[in-house]
Amino acid sequence: MTNVLPDHLITLHPDAQAQLFTEARTANTFTDTPVSDDQLHAIIDLTKYPPTAMNTQPLRVLFIRPGDNRQRLLTHVAEGNRAKTATAPVVAVLAADTNFHEHLDTIYPIRPGMRAHFAANPTDRDTLARFNATLQIGYFLLGVRAAGLAAGPMAGFDTTGVDTEFFTDTGWKSLLLVNIGHPGPDAWKPRLPRLDHDQIVRHA
Repeated sequence: MTNVLPDHLITLHPDAQAQLFTEARTANTFTDTPVSDDQLHAIIDLTKYPPTAMNTQPLRVLFIRPGDNRQRLLTHVAEGNRAKTATAPVVAVLAADTNFHEHLDTIYPIRPGMRAHFAANPTDRDTLARFNATLQIGYFLLGVRAAGLAAGPMAGFDTTGVDTEFFTDTGWKSLLLVNIGHPGPDAWKPRLPRLDHDQIVRHA
């Protein structure tokens, strides 16, 4: 096992560090081993706890298995991403719900006026939904890895086409596709270099 930090600095077990972070990779091929509905349910249950502004929780997920709906999705996926998207046991379309405000009376009861505020401000809703759903996406990817699966996130698709295809008459706006499954043969490309600590961090 490599790239594991000392346990006096990171309390997460070294095996979990490797599974979630240091040894996890983006898969480009998948086996035909199925991903169960129970696994997908567990991923959502685990990853619904990240912080979001006013507890808005705008991330929405559409899981698509092979079949007619997968073929509909593939027509909007960039050519270089189609083969792996076609063969993944599950593809998650991750979206931001711009109508998140409809739930605010329940999930943010300490500010009862916020539902009406956002109902009257669609631009603010869109900005907040996209930012906070993106924050949640990071946790979703970790949740897939925590389930012992590989996550293959992709931005190479026509968001407008996907939204028209699947999310008409909703407030959902697609942000990312994630292929989910067990890695297949030659699934990994060589890991590219990471920036050094001093290239990332400043102290003030």
